[in-house]
Amino acid sequence: MDKLFEEVEEPVSPHGQYFNTSVMCSYIFGFLELTTSSDVSLAIPLIKDVFLPINPRFSSIMVRHEDGKMRWQKVEVKPEEHVKIPKFPETTNSSPIELYDNHLSDYVTSILIERTPQDKPLWEIHIINYPTTNAASTIIFKLHHSLGDGYSLMAALLSCLQRADDPSLPLTFPSRPQLNSKYEDKSLFKKLCFGVSSFFSSISDFGSSIIKTRMIPDDISPIRSGYEGIESRPVILSNISFSLDQIKEIKSKLGVTINDVVCGMIFYGLRLYMEEMNEKTKTSNSTALVMLNTRNIKGYQSLKEMQKPEYKGLWGNKISFLQIPIPNPNQSGILNPLEFVWEAREVIKRKKSSFSVHLIGLLMDLEMKLRGPEAVSKIIYDTIGNTSVVISNLIGPVEKMTLANHSVNGLYFTMTGGPQDINITIVSYVKILRVTLNTLKGFIDEQKLKFSIEKAFEVIFKASMKISQISTKDYLADT
Repeated sequence: MDKLFEEVEEPVSPHGQYFNTSVMCSYIFGFLELTTSSDVSLAIPLIKDVFLPINPRFSSIMVRHEDGKMRWQKVEVKPEEHVKIPKFPETTNSSPIELYDNHLSDYVTSILIERTPQDKPLWEIHIINYPTTNAASTIIFKLHHSLGDGYSLMAALLSCLQRADDPSLPLTFPSRPQLNSKYEDKSLFKKLCFGVSSFFSSISDFGSSIIKTRMIPDDISPIRSGYEGIESRPVILSNISFSLDQIKEIKSKLGVTINDVVCGMIFYGLRLYMEEMNEKTKTSNSTALVMLNTRNIKGYQSLKEMQKPEYKGLWGNKISFLQIPIPNPNQSGILNPLEFVWEAREVIKRKKSSFSVHLIGLLMDLEMKLRGPEAVSKIIYDTIGNTSVVISNLIGPVEKMTLANHSVNGLYFTMTGGPQDINITIVSYVKILRVTLNTLKGFIDEQKLKFSIEKAFEVIFKASMKISQISTKDYLADT
């Protein structure tokens, strides 16, 4: 404990500063759905003994020193000031679940747009000790994005949890594909061709990204309002659960990744929603901003591992983004819904192999040195604002978890602070994939959007079950 809290003031990383300016104040929210009521008396001891030791930033505030640089400065933490336990109106209804669902929704809407005080560590824990449709109680972790990105904060959250079947064993995660294996098997000539193609593709992607950020916003459509100050307007959270086993069946049939399936499903669902809301806009120029973890590692490291010298730097914000055009049925000639999955696969694969992500990072570093964090924050803000939807995904554990012997039935997360009408986050847990829709209240019809994405999944699943392996191989050979 003493070693973790040495009186050394850590500099705030550039990304940490980007997310805490007058332009942007971004938070990551983690939701744990428990199968039993929460024992509130355990909250303060857990925070002191488990949560705070995870990282010194949880006991620090951001302070600008005389040299003009921002640093994390340790302060005394009063856990009781960070724990919020709301009281919902009492009800005499014999079946209050629906009423508590509404109260929870209203409460979440309120805390999503509230800023935490800057003179205290930038986190809160909200304990919702009321039964809802999905849980007997709900724990909400509100963590400022400057503390770390989704990877860091998920690692922190998982450090507080244990395996339900055997607490002595570590949580495990789905294996990730080896991306470089096929490249290593290529001949020298093919590697050279790949390198030349990647170079020109990178320059093209970098150029188009700059143009998109600075000059050409997406069309106004049912998924992009163009309103100013969206980040301070009320939003609504809604969730969709999908079977991971069914998604894996689609993956196997189409010869793609789970990420390809999910992106294709979301893209198709968005087009169905646009068509439902206004048929004239179903072919609008629309872009998805897909958040990307830039760490060169396979999965989560434990808290103990992240403190080792070889893993130095894993904590923090190691992210970039890919601008992915949402396939347009007319322009792309898409008639088969499976084309949304295949096209998502090809675009994401090409953009991931380009160097544009690193070029954008270098440009942001240069802007930071020349103009400061406010200017870079404005660039990120405009990049998000010029696109139609933000998508982020995390990999969750394979096993059931417990929090202080409270069984965790569900897990999901969301982000706030950007000027987007739709923010979609995805996380897996055991055999369920949870898709969370964070939508602008009064503009997005969240029920119709949910239905459109569910319909897209159903159509893609049925179509993939009918496809032959031969036709899939032919398609992949042509690409």
